[in-house]
Amino acid sequence: MVVSRPLEDAIAELEVSAKTPKLLLHCCCAPCASHVLERLSPFFRITALFFNPNIKPREEYDKRAAELLKLLSLAGYVNTVDAIVCEYDPASYDAVAAPFWDEPEGGRRCMKCFELRLGETAMRAASLGYDYFTTTLSVSPHKDAELLNKTGADMAERFGGVYLVSDFKKRDGYKRSVELSKQYGLYRQNYCGCQKM
Repeated sequence: MVVSRPLEDAIAELEVSAKTPKLLLHCCCAPCASHVLERLSPFFRITALFFNPNIKPREEYDKRAAELLKLLSLAGYVNTVDAIVCEYDPASYDAVAAPFWDEPEGGRRCMKCFELRLGETAMRAASLGYDYFTTTLSVSPHKDAELLNKTGADMAERFGGVYLVSDFKKRDGYKRSVELSKQYGLYRQNYCGCQKM
């Protein structure tokens, strides 16, 4: 059973085929999503999934969700991009992160957060019939793409679906996200989202 596939391999195949598979794209925020959607929209029918229970406070969550919807309304993509904005549920994040609050960013708290968000994405991708799923998180220079990709593949194996292995910060992805954020007037937050309970 295939649980993961390199993104570039999938794109190379799609460039010579008439297929446009469905992709469920976990989006952490509009700035990160901007580059990823630009990169992927020629090849996939995308649904942007905003599932980020790590973001606090509620006002920040709502602001980031609104910015993602703003991006989708302003940017012209090759294929239509839909969105699912999940209900605010910080308790699900607190339950997995609480034992690790004293660890620095990049430690086990982040690993549990990745598992939570990519697990939800994998479950939805499998139950809703998406061909692939992946995340925008690897655009950030503060996020470990290798850990994200391992987590995505693990969640695909556990819940179903095929995870697209990627590192969107490569090929000047982060730089492009900054450019697109300026172009569309997007709010760029100065923290990942988590705050002590």
